[in-house]
Amino acid sequence: MEIRPFKAFRFNPAVVGDVGKCIAPPFDVISPSQQRRLYQRSRYNIVHITKGKTEPSDNDSNNQYTRAAQYFKRWIKEGALKQDSTEAVYAYVQDFELAGATFQRLNFIALAKLEDFGPPGWVRPHEQILNEPLIDRLKLKRATEARFGLVFMLYEDQQKIAEKIIEKLATQAPLIDFVNDDNVRHRVYAITAKRDIDAIATMMSDKTCIIADGHHRYTTGLHYSKECNNPQAMYQMLAFVNMCQDGLKVLATHRLVGNLEDFDIDRLIAELEDDFEVTELPFSSPTGGARARQKMFEMMKAEYDNNETAFGIYAGENRFYLAILKNKQAMDSAAPEKSAAWRTLDASILHKLVLERLLGIDQEKLAKGENLEYMKDTPEAIDDAISQVDSRQKQVVFFMNPIKMQQLKVVTDAGERMPPKSTYFYPKMYTGLTIQKL
Repeated sequence: MEIRPFKAFRFNPAVVGDVGKCIAPPFDVISPSQQRRLYQRSRYNIVHITKGKTEPSDNDSNNQYTRAAQYFKRWIKEGALKQDSTEAVYAYVQDFELAGATFQRLNFIALAKLEDFGPPGWVRPHEQILNEPLIDRLKLKRATEARFGLVFMLYEDQQKIAEKIIEKLATQAPLIDFVNDDNVRHRVYAITAKRDIDAIATMMSDKTCIIADGHHRYTTGLHYSKECNNPQAMYQMLAFVNMCQDGLKVLATHRLVGNLEDFDIDRLIAELEDDFEVTELPFSSPTGGARARQKMFEMMKAEYDNNETAFGIYAGENRFYLAILKNKQAMDSAAPEKSAAWRTLDASILHKLVLERLLGIDQEKLAKGENLEYMKDTPEAIDDAISQVDSRQKQVVFFMNPIKMQQLKVVTDAGERMPPKSTYFYPKMYTGLTIQKL
């Protein structure tokens, strides 16, 4: 893949103060409550641009996108955003904890030439995209003529050329250094030495990349580059991560279901037993509920380690369930057009055999987003999902195991896309660290 350095626009601490207060998570994981907190954190927080508030009076000439463009222009004029004077590839270091262990993920940010998906291109998507967020990002790009969020790209380099350069640089003072609400430390450095930039560019020149996160942002970039007359639009700001490093972590994404007519958990369990072995884990007290929940996740993990498909279920009524796929031929008829690798994905099996076949959440309903919410694999998010089911705000939650990297590679090598939110790469790459102005 062809990459090149660039002069990023970055928040200027002399004007904004604490730069960490101006940075935000990716637009698609920001909840309404988090949006409000980010708005209050700083008048310069990037959320004003990437996920601006909508107003009842919005129209074609005054809306979240026109306001984003106004913020962007004003911040540049005020000096809150300032362009670097030297071209650089930017090293992005993330330090974090997971399950009591500490990790470090080394990334680099550069401009890359946009490639169409599929052969003979260098870029492989792995997830389906939805039309609504695609239109949303395209409207933002047209209004601002800039790229704010990072597209998370995976590549493979056993020699770890970029990591060696980043590790040396990480002993120096960073351009940006802050800790987010999830206790992840984010640091950014500028790689300006020509030999280092050339070494990274040469290493990347024959690499095929998988989009780990940011499918809508990448696809929007492709659309925009073809509709505008700006040759600079053919190069997009992307972030790259080597699959050969220990800091690359993939978590599960759970599914929270609601707004179904005539939902009945007993009927669902009975129908599941045609293709799944279902174990009920009842409880009669909060302490018993905690034990049943822990037991469910332990059983899921054991099946995961044995390369079996299993997911947990909770629909209230003091019962957790574990469902293990026993009829492995069921996916042959459910998705005959897909590869064998795609048909073995846990997310594919859940979506085809359960959400679509038994609950009636087909592709059209999935695109509307009225029945399904995705939640990350954290104790707080799991507690919240269970609480929403108990309070009847939602009807059922499905707990998933994470995808394995080998599965991701095999499916993308076959040119296929997984169901939405099949992966959750942790930690997220934050928005506003570097900005590409066209």
